[in-house]
Amino acid sequence: VQLQASGGGLVQAGGSLTFSCAASGGTFSSYHVGWFRQAPGKEREFVAAISWRGGSTEYADSVKGRFTISRDNAKNTVYLQMNSLKPEDTAVYYCATSRTVLRGPATFYDYWGQGTLVTVSS
Repeated sequence: VQLQASGGGLVQAGGSLTFSCAASGGTFSSYHVGWFRQAPGKEREFVAAISWRGGSTEYADSVKGRFTISRDNAKNTVYLQMNSLKPEDTAVYYCATSRTVLRGPATFYDYWGQGTLVTVSS
């Protein structure tokens, strides 16, 4: 599975962005999909995940109520809507797929996109 993440950019605090993660080359609808992020000097951390049919979602406490993950299997795409962005949301965001876990460490995810940068200015 190849993943292509897009939608990053520069936004002011309180603003919104939507990421897309487009998949090709595999049975996308059979994978859970997660978003992770990595800020400079920090470890990669879990942000959100959605189950293979979209019936279940998980969020990190730091983004709960502000971010929404969704998917359209007909388009082989997962979205991450980010509202009320904060400077601490600044990071490179990655999408990744997993057959085994909905929420777990990055080591449980098999395929990764290239990452897209979000910078939130105060």
